[in-house]
Amino acid sequence: MICGLKITLFVKLLFLMLCSVPFIGIAQINERVYMSDSRLDSTKKGELSFEIDNISFFQNNEFSSGLVKGYTLPGMWVQPKAVFYPLGSIKLEAGLHMLRYWGANKYPNFAYTDIAKWKGSQYQSGVHWLPYFRAQFALTSKLDIILGNIYGAANHGLADPLYNSELNLSADPEAGMQLLYKSKSVDVDAWINWESFIFEGDTHQEAFTVGLSSQVRLNDASKKVHFYLPLQVLAQHRGGEIDTIFTNSIQTNINAAVGAGVTVSVADHSLRQLNFELTGVGLYQQSGKWLPYTWGYGIYPKVTASFKYVRLKAAYWTCHNFVSLLGSPFFGSLSTAYPGRQYQNPGFIYAGFEYSKTFAKGFSLGVDLDVYRHNAVFFADPKKSLLYEKATVSFGAGVYLRINPTFLLKKF
Repeated sequence: MICGLKITLFVKLLFLMLCSVPFIGIAQINERVYMSDSRLDSTKKGELSFEIDNISFFQNNEFSSGLVKGYTLPGMWVQPKAVFYPLGSIKLEAGLHMLRYWGANKYPNFAYTDIAKWKGSQYQSGVHWLPYFRAQFALTSKLDIILGNIYGAANHGLADPLYNSELNLSADPEAGMQLLYKSKSVDVDAWINWESFIFEGDTHQEAFTVGLSSQVRLNDASKKVHFYLPLQVLAQHRGGEIDTIFTNSIQTNINAAVGAGVTVSVADHSLRQLNFELTGVGLYQQSGKWLPYTWGYGIYPKVTASFKYVRLKAAYWTCHNFVSLLGSPFFGSLSTAYPGRQYQNPGFIYAGFEYSKTFAKGFSLGVDLDVYRHNAVFFADPKKSLLYEKATVSFGAGVYLRINPTFLLKKF
């Protein structure tokens, strides 16, 4: 009990401390560990290289809320691949993606949340692996098209309520088609991720996600005070015209996020940036009965302070009848720990600490600690009786090592 009170006090004090200063923030673990460089290098024309991309991780979650049970992710993924630039504007990559959890010997065909249910009893033994291929072509100096394995996960820059950062560790590489547009005033990432393909007679559902992530810069990003407007949409579709196994199984659900942010560069040797971002998110069930809600919403103000290697984070979340398609169950009204349980206006106060450092090109380390103080809330069980859950505190902590060396084989 005493420990819980101390943690709650820590969360509140950190939140108030960050709210009492100007705002700025840059991604630390996302940029230094999770993200991949999507830029083409025209100077590599004719080069054939061998690349190893790997993240080794240990993530432990001690959750006390009834929204989701706690769990641990100990393991690694690795991508050995050949990389070739036939032209300065074309990049080809081919290899394998392999996921291994320490102590596991059987893996679902797909690693996304509940995707295994779509794929039925399709499993792999020993290690989870998939072929990997990416073709990237610069249509103009500002627009790239990518086919095959796209630049997904953290590269989309989705808001926390829309995307669970743990998918950078556990999810299969996204695959389909992607358009990347970058200019002085706007960045646009549009993609389709084909998660489950079906042939006629298959016993699992077709499934794909369409996404749009954009950011409009209201002034030059190099200014001391920079203003921007993010706009994001995710639409997930399940079922297809030749899906004859499931009756009335067509489902389309949409998440959207719109917000405003300000980043302030600080002329200080220790503190680098401060950031404040206010995001509103929504849910719309366009078709199907997978969710008990037709629509819902949430509000997410977040403050970050970035130092050379350290980033402090604080946020508040509240929602009504909201479900995140790819986000943490904490950002939702439905329990994954107790199917059928629906929470009434759940929320939390959050504080986090990140340490990240790049030791050399292709070698970086990240350490993350998160604390959530869940609000006391009422919920309805499957029998629709109204019950009460008192305020609780949850923890998450992880260590992540990114290794991504490249070896030149030949220059044609």
